[in-house]
Amino acid sequence: MDVPKRVQLKEVGPRDGLQNENAFIPTAEKVKLIDCLSETGLDYIEVTSFVHPKWIPQLADAVDVLKAIKRNPNVTYAALVPNVKGLERALESNVDEVSIFMSASEGHNHANINKSIDETFPILKEVVDGALAAGKTVRGYISTVIACPYDGYTEPAQVLRIADKLFEMGVSEISLGDTIGIGVPTQVDILLKELLRYFKTDQLSMHFHDTRGTALANTVVSLMHGISKFDSAIGGLGGCPYAKGASGNVATEDLLYMLQEMRIDTGVQLDRITDAALSVEEVIGRKLSSKQVMIAHGGKQS
Repeated sequence: MDVPKRVQLKEVGPRDGLQNENAFIPTAEKVKLIDCLSETGLDYIEVTSFVHPKWIPQLADAVDVLKAIKRNPNVTYAALVPNVKGLERALESNVDEVSIFMSASEGHNHANINKSIDETFPILKEVVDGALAAGKTVRGYISTVIACPYDGYTEPAQVLRIADKLFEMGVSEISLGDTIGIGVPTQVDILLKELLRYFKTDQLSMHFHDTRGTALANTVVSLMHGISKFDSAIGGLGGCPYAKGASGNVATEDLLYMLQEMRIDTGVQLDRITDAALSVEEVIGRKLSSKQVMIAHGGKQS
């Protein structure tokens, strides 16, 4: 099988994972989790979001979290930034990389950002310009690249149009999100065949949710296209507040196990990642759904 020899895992659990938790998780626990993840071999952690606390109360402590973590010099600490006000707070917190976000579908973009796709571009352009001027790199998220809970299936041409706009702004990489987790390998294949006509593999990262249990299968298809960067969340944490029925991200430890067994290097230690997931269970007060966590519990979930 012709796949990359090395893959970069981008851990999004502290942001994309925790934002969906209803009960507020103490700042000290978030810092403890990020510090733990920083010692697993990961070199990229998305730690929080500077979206207004009214919309994501769980991450209202973004500045405090970024200021309290023990920074590993080998790790990039990123945060989601929606607008210039959020950027000011992110820069104050000395974030390493800024992440911007929008959807490929009008329905989800309206639900998530309360604006049309075309109305969103100038807002993101301000963020990108400000971040680049401050010497930060910028990563772009495109949600609902396979399907939208409001509009149905998304045409690859629409994803291409948005990706092209974001790259024109100056983003260095785009994460393609199957936000509701219903994508299957054939759909991922079609999408990547279209995008890779115009972009290089190292410009793209995949962000799979596992609602229908297809995230690992979709990962394999992406690998066969040469994609070598994948978002994941410990324990399979996550979901989307604006996509009813969407389950969590592909679990970092399950993805890591598969990659290791495929002899693909990541530099990440499976035992430490699994330990981090187990510690999160104590914080959120419930068992997580990943297979590696289930095995750590002796094969039993409750």
